[in-house]
Amino acid sequence: MNDHVFIALLITTIAGLSTGIGGLLSFFTKKTNTKFLSFSLGLSAGVMIYISFMELIPNAKTFLVESEVPNYEWIVVLAFFCGVLLSLFIDMLVPEAENPHEIKMIESLNVDIQNFKLKRIGVITAISITIHNFPEGIATFMSAYSDINIGLSVGFAVAIHNIPEGIAVAIPVFFATASRKKSLLWSILSGFAEPIGAMAAYLILLPFISNLVLGVVFAVVAGIMIFISLDELIPGAQKYGNNHLPTYGVLSGMIIMAFSLLLLN
Repeated sequence: MNDHVFIALLITTIAGLSTGIGGLLSFFTKKTNTKFLSFSLGLSAGVMIYISFMELIPNAKTFLVESEVPNYEWIVVLAFFCGVLLSLFIDMLVPEAENPHEIKMIESLNVDIQNFKLKRIGVITAISITIHNFPEGIATFMSAYSDINIGLSVGFAVAIHNIPEGIAVAIPVFFATASRKKSLLWSILSGFAEPIGAMAAYLILLPFISNLVLGVVFAVVAGIMIFISLDELIPGAQKYGNNHLPTYGVLSGMIIMAFSLLLLN
Protein backbone atom coordinates (compact mmCIF):
# COMPACT_ATOMS: atom_id res chain seq x y z
CA MET A 1 0.00 0.00 0.00
CA ASN A 2 1.57 3.30 -1.10
CA ASP A 3 1.25 6.67 0.64
CA HIS A 4 -1.40 7.88 -1.82
CA VAL A 5 -3.69 4.96 -1.01
CA PHE A 6 -3.04 5.34 2.72
CA ILE A 7 -4.02 9.03 2.66
CA ALA A 8 -7.21 8.24 0.72
CA LEU A 9 -8.12 5.53 3.25
CA LEU A 10 -7.34 7.90 6.13
CA ILE A 11 -9.57 10.65 4.73
CA THR A 12 -12.41 8.18 4.26
CA THR A 13 -12.00 6.73 7.76
CA ILE A 14 -12.03 10.15 9.42
CA ALA A 15 -15.09 11.17 7.41
CA GLY A 16 -16.90 7.94 8.27
CA LEU A 17 -16.12 7.97 11.99
CA SER A 18 -17.33 11.56 12.31
CA THR A 19 -20.67 9.95 13.15
CA GLY A 20 -19.11 9.65 16.59
CA ILE A 21 -19.19 13.45 16.88
CA GLY A 22 -22.96 13.24 16.55
CA GLY A 23 -22.94 10.59 19.24
CA LEU A 24 -20.94 12.88 21.51
CA LEU A 25 -23.39 15.70 20.99
CA SER A 26 -26.29 13.47 21.98
CA PHE A 27 -24.20 12.34 24.97
CA PHE A 28 -24.00 15.86 26.38
CA THR A 29 -27.43 17.18 25.47
CA LYS A 30 -30.93 16.28 26.57
CA LYS A 31 -32.72 18.00 23.73
CA THR A 32 -32.00 18.01 20.02
CA ASN A 33 -30.39 21.28 18.97
CA THR A 34 -32.58 21.94 15.94
CA LYS A 35 -30.67 25.05 14.90
CA PHE A 36 -27.41 23.11 14.84
CA LEU A 37 -29.04 20.30 12.85
CA SER A 38 -30.57 22.71 10.36
CA PHE A 39 -27.40 24.71 9.77
CA SER A 40 -25.12 21.65 9.57
CA LEU A 41 -27.40 19.90 7.09
CA GLY A 42 -27.55 23.04 4.96
CA LEU A 43 -23.77 23.45 5.23
CA SER A 44 -23.20 19.91 4.02
CA ALA A 45 -25.63 20.42 1.13
CA GLY A 46 -23.80 23.57 0.08
CA VAL A 47 -20.46 21.80 0.19
CA MET A 48 -21.73 18.84 -1.83
CA ILE A 49 -23.52 20.94 -4.46
CA TYR A 50 -20.50 23.21 -4.95
CA ILE A 51 -18.07 20.30 -5.19
CA SER A 52 -20.31 18.41 -7.62
CA PHE A 53 -20.73 21.20 -10.17
CA MET A 54 -17.46 23.11 -9.70
CA GLU A 55 -15.02 20.23 -9.18
CA LEU A 56 -16.32 16.74 -9.90
CA ILE A 57 -18.14 17.36 -13.18
CA PRO A 58 -15.30 19.47 -14.71
CA ASN A 59 -12.75 16.88 -13.61
CA ALA A 60 -14.90 14.08 -15.01
CA LYS A 61 -14.85 15.83 -18.39
CA THR A 62 -11.09 16.34 -18.18
CA PHE A 63 -10.41 12.66 -17.46
CA LEU A 64 -12.69 11.54 -20.29
CA VAL A 65 -11.08 13.95 -22.75
CA GLU A 66 -7.66 12.60 -21.76
CA SER A 67 -8.93 9.06 -22.31
CA GLU A 68 -9.85 10.10 -25.87
CA VAL A 69 -13.27 8.50 -25.55
CA PRO A 70 -15.83 9.77 -28.10
CA ASN A 71 -18.99 11.59 -26.99
CA TYR A 72 -17.52 12.24 -23.55
CA GLU A 73 -20.22 14.78 -22.67
CA TRP A 74 -22.91 12.13 -23.12
CA ILE A 75 -20.96 9.79 -20.86
CA VAL A 76 -20.73 12.47 -18.15
CA VAL A 77 -24.48 13.11 -18.28
CA LEU A 78 -25.38 9.42 -18.25
CA ALA A 79 -22.94 8.66 -15.41
CA PHE A 80 -24.28 11.62 -13.40
CA PHE A 81 -27.87 10.38 -13.61
CA CYS A 82 -26.73 6.82 -12.92
CA GLY A 83 -25.40 8.19 -9.63
CA VAL A 84 -28.78 9.80 -8.96
CA LEU A 85 -30.64 6.58 -9.76
CA LEU A 86 -28.23 4.52 -7.65
CA SER A 87 -28.88 6.77 -4.65
CA LEU A 88 -32.62 6.60 -5.26
CA PHE A 89 -32.50 2.80 -5.38
CA ILE A 90 -30.46 2.57 -2.18
CA ASP A 91 -32.82 5.00 -0.46
CA MET A 92 -35.82 2.87 -1.47
CA LEU A 93 -34.26 -0.23 0.11
CA VAL A 94 -34.34 1.30 3.58
CA PRO A 95 -37.73 1.95 5.25
CA GLU A 96 -38.11 5.62 6.16
CA ALA A 97 -38.65 4.86 9.83
CA GLU A 98 -35.29 3.07 10.00
CA ASN A 99 -33.44 5.39 7.62
CA PRO A 100 -30.39 6.84 9.41
CA HIS A 101 -30.60 9.95 7.21
CA GLU A 102 -34.09 10.68 8.57
CA ILE A 103 -33.22 12.76 11.63
CA LYS A 104 -35.37 11.92 14.63
CA MET A 105 -36.13 14.37 17.39
CA ILE A 106 -35.49 13.17 20.94
CA GLU A 107 -38.87 14.47 21.98
CA SER A 108 -40.64 12.30 19.38
CA LEU A 109 -38.98 9.16 20.74
CA ASN A 110 -40.28 9.49 24.28
CA VAL A 111 -42.19 6.21 24.39
CA ASP A 112 -42.25 3.20 26.69
CA ILE A 113 -38.65 1.97 26.71
CA GLN A 114 -39.82 -1.52 27.69
CA ASN A 115 -41.35 -1.92 24.23
CA PHE A 116 -37.98 -1.53 22.54
CA LYS A 117 -36.25 -4.66 21.38
CA LEU A 118 -32.61 -3.63 21.27
CA LYS A 119 -31.45 -6.62 19.27
CA ARG A 120 -33.95 -5.96 16.48
CA ILE A 121 -33.16 -2.24 16.47
CA GLY A 122 -29.44 -3.02 16.36
CA VAL A 123 -29.76 -5.34 13.37
CA ILE A 124 -31.99 -2.96 11.40
CA THR A 125 -29.78 0.00 12.22
CA ALA A 126 -26.62 -1.87 11.22
CA ILE A 127 -28.15 -2.92 7.89
CA SER A 128 -29.51 0.52 7.07
CA ILE A 129 -26.27 2.28 8.02
CA THR A 130 -24.25 -0.13 5.89
CA ILE A 131 -26.52 0.37 2.87
CA HIS A 132 -26.26 4.14 3.10
CA ASN A 133 -22.63 4.63 4.11
CA PHE A 134 -20.91 1.89 2.10
CA PRO A 135 -21.25 3.73 -1.26
CA GLU A 136 -20.17 6.97 0.42
CA GLY A 137 -16.95 5.25 1.48
CA ILE A 138 -16.30 4.14 -2.10
CA ALA A 139 -17.01 7.63 -3.44
CA THR A 140 -14.79 9.35 -0.87
CA PHE A 141 -11.90 6.94 -1.40
CA MET A 142 -12.04 7.16 -5.18
CA SER A 143 -12.16 10.95 -5.07
CA ALA A 144 -9.23 11.16 -2.65
CA TYR A 145 -7.19 8.60 -4.58
CA SER A 146 -7.53 10.46 -7.87
CA ASP A 147 -7.03 13.95 -6.39
CA ILE A 148 -6.14 14.61 -2.74
CA ASN A 149 -7.57 18.15 -2.84
CA ILE A 150 -10.92 16.96 -4.13
CA GLY A 151 -10.80 14.05 -1.69
CA LEU A 152 -10.35 16.46 1.21
CA SER A 153 -13.37 18.45 0.02
CA VAL A 154 -15.51 15.36 -0.42
CA GLY A 155 -14.33 13.99 2.93
CA PHE A 156 -15.23 17.27 4.64
CA ALA A 157 -18.72 17.23 3.14
CA VAL A 158 -19.31 13.61 4.14
CA ALA A 159 -17.98 14.28 7.65
CA ILE A 160 -20.31 17.25 8.14
CA HIS A 161 -23.39 15.34 7.07
CA ASN A 162 -22.36 12.31 9.12
CA ILE A 163 -22.59 14.34 12.35
CA PRO A 164 -26.40 14.66 12.37
CA GLU A 165 -26.55 11.07 11.09
CA GLY A 166 -24.62 10.04 14.21
CA ILE A 167 -27.20 11.88 16.31
CA ALA A 168 -30.01 10.03 14.53
CA VAL A 169 -28.34 6.70 15.33
CA ALA A 170 -27.38 7.51 18.92
CA ILE A 171 -30.73 8.82 20.09
CA PRO A 172 -32.83 5.66 19.48
CA VAL A 173 -30.09 3.53 21.03
CA PHE A 174 -30.03 5.77 24.11
CA PHE A 175 -33.78 5.51 24.57
CA ALA A 176 -33.64 1.74 24.05
CA THR A 177 -30.82 1.12 26.52
CA ALA A 178 -30.78 4.20 28.78
CA SER A 179 -27.00 4.12 28.24
CA ARG A 180 -25.25 7.13 26.73
CA LYS A 181 -22.04 5.11 26.39
CA LYS A 182 -23.79 2.53 24.22
CA SER A 183 -25.39 5.27 22.12
CA LEU A 184 -21.94 6.79 21.54
CA LEU A 185 -20.47 3.38 20.67
CA TRP A 186 -23.25 2.66 18.17
CA SER A 187 -22.82 6.03 16.51
CA ILE A 188 -19.09 5.36 16.06
CA LEU A 189 -19.62 1.83 14.79
CA SER A 190 -22.17 3.07 12.26
CA GLY A 191 -19.40 5.02 10.51
CA PHE A 192 -17.22 1.95 9.92
CA ALA A 193 -19.21 1.13 6.79
CA GLU A 194 -17.36 3.93 4.99
CA PRO A 195 -13.76 2.73 5.53
CA ILE A 196 -15.03 -0.76 4.66
CA GLY A 197 -16.39 0.69 1.41
CA ALA A 198 -13.01 2.34 0.87
CA MET A 199 -11.21 -0.99 1.34
CA ALA A 200 -13.61 -2.60 -1.14
CA ALA A 201 -12.76 0.13 -3.66
CA TYR A 202 -9.05 -0.40 -3.01
CA LEU A 203 -9.19 -4.19 -3.39
CA ILE A 204 -11.70 -4.41 -6.26
CA LEU A 205 -11.72 -1.17 -8.26
CA LEU A 206 -8.12 0.05 -7.98
CA PRO A 207 -6.64 -2.48 -10.45
CA PHE A 208 -9.03 -1.17 -13.11
CA ILE A 209 -8.33 2.54 -12.58
CA SER A 210 -7.89 4.55 -15.78
CA ASN A 211 -8.81 8.04 -16.99
CA LEU A 212 -12.04 6.60 -18.39
CA VAL A 213 -12.95 4.94 -15.08
CA LEU A 214 -12.06 8.04 -13.07
CA GLY A 215 -14.16 10.24 -15.34
CA VAL A 216 -17.18 7.99 -14.94
CA VAL A 217 -16.65 7.64 -11.18
CA PHE A 218 -16.42 11.41 -10.67
CA ALA A 219 -19.67 11.96 -12.57
CA VAL A 220 -21.41 9.18 -10.63
CA VAL A 221 -20.18 10.62 -7.32
CA ALA A 222 -21.53 14.03 -8.36
CA GLY A 223 -24.94 12.47 -9.02
CA ILE A 224 -24.89 10.74 -5.63
CA MET A 225 -24.01 14.00 -3.85
CA ILE A 226 -26.69 16.02 -5.63
CA PHE A 227 -29.34 13.43 -4.79
CA ILE A 228 -28.31 13.35 -1.13
CA SER A 229 -28.37 17.16 -1.01
CA LEU A 230 -31.78 17.55 -2.65
CA ASP A 231 -33.52 14.53 -1.14
CA GLU A 232 -32.14 14.47 2.40
CA LEU A 233 -29.99 17.40 3.47
CA ILE A 234 -31.94 20.45 2.27
CA PRO A 235 -35.39 19.05 3.23
CA GLY A 236 -33.96 18.06 6.63
CA ALA A 237 -32.45 21.52 7.10
CA GLN A 238 -35.79 23.16 6.27
CA LYS A 239 -37.67 20.84 8.59
CA TYR A 240 -35.55 21.61 11.63
CA GLY A 241 -34.80 25.31 11.02
CA ASN A 242 -36.50 28.55 10.09
CA ASN A 243 -36.85 29.88 6.55
CA HIS A 244 -33.41 31.51 6.46
CA LEU A 245 -31.14 29.25 8.53
CA PRO A 246 -30.91 26.42 5.95
CA THR A 247 -30.09 28.97 3.24
CA TYR A 248 -27.34 30.45 5.42
CA GLY A 249 -25.97 26.93 5.88
CA VAL A 250 -25.99 26.18 2.14
CA LEU A 251 -24.31 29.48 1.28
CA SER A 252 -21.75 29.03 4.07
CA GLY A 253 -20.89 25.57 2.75
CA MET A 254 -20.39 26.94 -0.76
CA ILE A 255 -18.25 29.83 0.48
CA ILE A 256 -16.11 27.54 2.64
CA MET A 257 -15.54 25.15 -0.24
CA ALA A 258 -14.85 27.92 -2.75
CA PHE A 259 -12.11 29.51 -0.70
CA SER A 260 -10.70 26.22 0.61
CA LEU A 261 -10.34 24.90 -2.93
CA LEU A 262 -8.63 28.13 -3.98
CA LEU A 263 -6.22 27.77 -1.09
CA LEU A 264 -5.61 24.07 -1.77
CA ASN A 265 -4.89 24.80 -5.43
